[in-house]
Amino acid sequence: MTYVKVEIASQPDCWRKSAESAGAPGLPTAGERVAVVGCGTSWFMAKAYAALREQAGQGETDAFQASEFPRGRRYDRVVAISRSGTTTEIVELLDTLNGRTPTTVLTAAVNQPAAALATEAIVLDFADEQSVVQTRFATSVLALLRVHLGEDIEPIATDAEVAVRLPLPVHPALAEQITFLGRGWTIGLAEEAALKCREAAMYWAEAYPAMDYRHGPIAIAGPRRVVWAFGDVPPGLADQVEATGAAFVHSRHHGGYAALGSWCGGRAPLDPMADLVVAQRVAVLLATSQGLDPDRPRNLTRSVVLT
Repeated sequence: MTYVKVEIASQPDCWRKSAESAGAPGLPTAGERVAVVGCGTSWFMAKAYAALREQAGQGETDAFQASEFPRGRRYDRVVAISRSGTTTEIVELLDTLNGRTPTTVLTAAVNQPAAALATEAIVLDFADEQSVVQTRFATSVLALLRVHLGEDIEPIATDAEVAVRLPLPVHPALAEQITFLGRGWTIGLAEEAALKCREAAMYWAEAYPAMDYRHGPIAIAGPRRVVWAFGDVPPGLADQVEATGAAFVHSRHHGGYAALGSWCGGRAPLDPMADLVVAQRVAVLLATSQGLDPDRPRNLTRSVVLT
């Protein structure tokens, strides 16, 4: 069994454990103007959290890829997400902000530069991974931040326990492409699901805001292609997708997953973060069905450290 399969299955317990850090020093307080930064998967989690924090009325929250942080803009706090704590763009930004702006890093590695440079470090070492591909660390960070915003982790983790056992709604032999969609905070989840397919399986996957999908990207929908939506779905979108011959996947659609002949109905819709767990499992299946190693994708390393 690959490392990533074990790490995906461990997410419900990791989310519960991460919730224990929701009162840690350094997490944004209500009313603070906050920027959240990351790279790759961490950036997508930053985008999801930023949307959730504003939705909760906690204050203005922006998300940036760390290299694109607007250094002339003022924030009350900058939150950085970095599994390794060594990513060049994160380390350089924290070094630049040192002494100017309070910074908090969420990381799996306490003895690395990011933790040393940040004003506060919240270490989720129990969620660290052996696979290059990120799964449980990123979602554990988002779980912690959701609890800090006042959400209850237990129903979310319970949904994840269902997600690690569900029949998969996409079969590699029947699908040549997937487009993931989201609205609000789930746009970040859709982007992360597409990244998992690309990096683990070298598979053609895209992501868009659900409302914008009809403004061009729907042109590629057709037979043997899948449109997978996280969270709320705009009225009429499922019918429009299915009219193209593409399969529409959504945990609420017809009461459960339905796509490409796979069926899992008769249950309440999954929390979108648990739905991401299903997408992670699909990415691993897409990889292994081609004989690829999802733990060690080509051209990728655990951390991007630039010389």
